Amino acid sequence: MTPELQRYYESRLDMMGSEAWNDLLTDVREMLVATNTLDGVTPENMRYKQGEISIMRWILSLKEISEQAYEQLKESDGQTSA
Repeated sequence: MTPELQRYYESRLDMMGSEAWNDLLTDVREMLVATNTLDGVTPENMRYKQGEISIMRWILSLKEISEQAYEQLKESDGQTSA
């Protein structure tokens, strides 16, 4: 892993450990509950609503995905978790 990539993941994971990140996730979870419904869906806005939901789910899973990717990169470099 390059030093730049290591800094990228470490910075990302530091951000995701913050109170502000947790507040954002709370807001996104609430938005997902409100958006993940068929109320108001028309053929014209269905794809838009699917996109919104997809982005919210991506944000909610980003920390776990980032942690897994970072651990895999460290393992491939022969580093171990502390």
